[in-house]
Formats: sequence, C-alpha cells, structure tokens
Amino acid sequence: MNHWIAAARLRTLPLALASIIMGGFLAAAKGSFSWPVGLLSILTTLLLQILSNFANDYGDTVNGKDTDLREGPKRTVQQGVITVAQMRRAIVLFSILSLISGLSLLYAALKDAPLSTFLGFLGLGVLAIIAAITYTAGKKPYGYVGLGDLSVFIFFGWVGVLGSFYLHTLVWDPLLLLPATSCGLFAVAVLNVNNIRDIESDRLTGKNSIPVRIGRKNAVTYHWIILSVAMIAAIAYALVTQSSAAGYLFLLSFPLIFRNGLAVKNLMNPRELDPYLKQMALSTLLFVILFGIGTIL
Repeated sequence: MNHWIAAARLRTLPLALASIIMGGFLAAAKGSFSWPVGLLSILTTLLLQILSNFANDYGDTVNGKDTDLREGPKRTVQQGVITVAQMRRAIVLFSILSLISGLSLLYAALKDAPLSTFLGFLGLGVLAIIAAITYTAGKKPYGYVGLGDLSVFIFFGWVGVLGSFYLHTLVWDPLLLLPATSCGLFAVAVLNVNNIRDIESDRLTGKNSIPVRIGRKNAVTYHWIILSVAMIAAIAYALVTQSSAAGYLFLLSFPLIFRNGLAVKNLMNPRELDPYLKQMALSTLLFVILFGIGTIL
C-alpha cells in the first residue's frame, strides 16, 4: 500500500485543488455555491490528478526518461516495486473512476441544463482524462516536447476556475479569466521549478521541456514572467471589481511567491531547489484561499 501512496504523489494534490477551490469561492461570492457540486468537483479533480501521477510514473519509466540521474523522488515503476502491468491496470481503473465521478458531477450540476451544455462539459472531462494519460505515456507524449506548460495552464487555470464556477452558477463571467489566469500560471510555475531542477537529466534522456529548450538562464527569466503576470492578473481583477481592502488579502501571499523566484534564480544545486516545488504549490494554495476569503467578505 505504501508504494501506491508514493506513486499517487500526495504532495501534488493541493495544487490540483487550487483552481477548484478558487471557482467555489467565486461562486460563493455570487451566492450560488453548491456543496454537492463542490464535493464532487474535488473528488473528480483528485482522481484525475492521481491518474496523471500514475501515468507519469508509468510513462517516464517505459519511455526511459526516469534514470538514476533524476534528482526528484524515485518513481515506483522505475524501482520495480510496482510492475508495469500493475500500473497499467491502475491507470485504467482511475480513468474509469474519474469518468464515473465526472458524470456524477455533471448530473448534479447540469441535470436541468441543455443537453449541449452537458455534452460540452463531458467532452472537456474526456479530454482531461486523455491529457492526464498522454502527458508522458503513449507513443508521442506531449510533455516531452515542451507542451506540458500549456496543458497545465489550461486545465489548472481556465478550465478549473471557469468550469467549476459555471457548474455552481450556470453563468459565464469573462472577467474571471483574470483569477483563472493567476491560478494557471502559478501551477505552471510549479512545473517550471520541477523542470529546472531536472534540466540536466531531462536533456540527457531527450525530454525537451521548456527549460531544456531555452536553457537555465532563460528558464529563470521565464519563471519571473510567469510569477509577475499571475500577480498582475490578480491585482487587475481586484482593481476592475473595485474590491474593498479585504479583496487585496491575496497580497499577503506575494512575499512567498517572490521568495520562490529568488530560490529558482540563486539555487544551482537541484537538491536544494527540490523543496521549492512544495513551497510554490503551498504558496499557490495560500494565494487562492486569501483571494477567496477576500471575495466573500
């Protein structure tokens, strides 16, 4: 059981929930929060993230990207504590569980909505499952050609925030692209820390992440751009919506985010950089909670 818990990579789960929590807070601010929708959104997101982690464990090992040179935590399939066949079955199981949970969520939220809306969200759900698996698994994993950042931005940002908000409220609000962009970019920042940490091993194994493609110096600049645009988007939302002082509570998380940028710039040893994945993920979660509290006060 401990091996499966390790493969599930529990430390990634808070980041996966950040956009769902943001969408819930924004819905609550409109007086339209639904507990069934909120809980099913959380369950579906957790299942998708675990599915993604299992698929990454499987795909990186099968494709030869996990080697002893990798600085991060060792993967279970690579170590042989979970077999390739066992992990493949787990991927199928969690794909099914994600689909069942997602369908339950859509029924709870959209049972009175037009069929076209239900089918549209169903398509997004299926696409999320496919994206979770094909990030590092399959014949042409998109994570190996530098497209992981775009996928994370879309699903951990725009889809997560706007989609969960709509499931609560049945309303589209284009202005929410601003906080959704913040969530998505902060999630990309976590991935970028991971990719900078693994830049040398990824280069040797042919995993062409963005840092591998542009080099460490430019990857650090890219990191600062990600963090800066995310913070600016949040401030812009507060200004446009004429928030009260409470609406700027999220600013309290910014020193931690700046600290992450400085660590990425200054720490050259991959092992020293590793804790800052968790630090960035928790900083993102703190940002979301403070932002959400500010919207409902």
